[in-house]
Amino acid sequence: MEEKFPTMENQMESRFGRLEEMLRKLMEMQSKTPLKKWSEYLLEGITLELRSRINPTNSQQRDFVAFKIVSVPEKRPYLLSRDFVFLKPLNEIAGPFKGRLFRVTKGIILVEFGEDFHSQHSPSKRYDVNFSFNRVCLKRAHHAISIASDPSFLSVLFPDLIVPSDPNTFHLHENELPFHDHAKRILNHKGPIPYLVNGQLVKEGRPPDEKLSFTGLIIQVALLSIYRTNPGCRILVCSPTNKTSDLLLRSLGKQIPLTSLFRANAAYRDYDLVPDDIIPASLYEEDEECFACPPLAELTTFSIITCTFMSSFRLYAAGIDTEHFTHIFLVDASLDTEPEAIVPLAHLASRNTAIVVTGCAYTYPSFVRADIARMHGLKKSYFHRLLSMEPYMRSDSNFISHLS
Repeated sequence: MEEKFPTMENQMESRFGRLEEMLRKLMEMQSKTPLKKWSEYLLEGITLELRSRINPTNSQQRDFVAFKIVSVPEKRPYLLSRDFVFLKPLNEIAGPFKGRLFRVTKGIILVEFGEDFHSQHSPSKRYDVNFSFNRVCLKRAHHAISIASDPSFLSVLFPDLIVPSDPNTFHLHENELPFHDHAKRILNHKGPIPYLVNGQLVKEGRPPDEKLSFTGLIIQVALLSIYRTNPGCRILVCSPTNKTSDLLLRSLGKQIPLTSLFRANAAYRDYDLVPDDIIPASLYEEDEECFACPPLAELTTFSIITCTFMSSFRLYAAGIDTEHFTHIFLVDASLDTEPEAIVPLAHLASRNTAIVVTGCAYTYPSFVRADIARMHGLKKSYFHRLLSMEPYMRSDSNFISHLS
């Protein structure tokens, strides 16, 4: 009897069907009751401190509630700006009062509450505190998986052995020759099959001594070469973290005019924690106290945009379509879950987009602790899944670079 092997279409349906079902279940669970990690974490009898902040633009005052929390993320829920915080006064019928998390800094949480809370609060009161996460990122990931499940994404998500024809020809500057072989492969690559770079993570060292690793330098050389040789290029560079996106933009800004670069930040990224040299490449609306994207006509003029995987959704929301970017770089993709890494591809990539995915075979996504997530393969990143497939398993230099 002839053995039947699963087709790429069947693999895609199986993998993304499981991911989509898992994300749907997580949203259903959260809509009914907070996830176990959150619901079991309770701070009891907490004393609050009120803090104020004056907007320098309009002189308006914002009032925050501040309290301490365990500074080690592994010992508490993973908190992000705009997550929800609930305060229940001890020994009272009132409450709980719902607020939005503004910032977590060195174990201190700042939360914004409405007038209903402030009107009943007094310095002597103590509260029980619990948390619930904002589902915006989960919804974005679910939306991306739904889009990516379309058969047109097959070659991006489950590459076959189709070799691109007529590669582009780029020339590197003499001072870039140490990275020539690896960078040239990236430069000559065409979509839609992704090109993988397996090596160090892009950033190495700790502040203030952070710098680009060997992998990061190769990506920098590739980006600079594309920019110099292709005036019409439009490049999106995504990473899991703000620090990596900032470092890449900073390194490019030393050789590319600021007018060609844009740093797309999450709306409620803490302004005070954004490096001073990154602010000029960003758009911050002081009246609203949040980061924004410029109008579409201006947004499409930038040659290179850097952002996190999730914040790339803001470019899609601003009106950028799938034909805009000539190149999409997903750097350090081994650190993030597949649905998160798929967000920029599902919303902003086409068959004509050259896709480069970097990562380290020995690093994996963090904060994947829910049993349902592990059961449905969320611990396996997009980078690791591609690494285990053809043509990458054969170490074909047309599709992958292994950096020592």
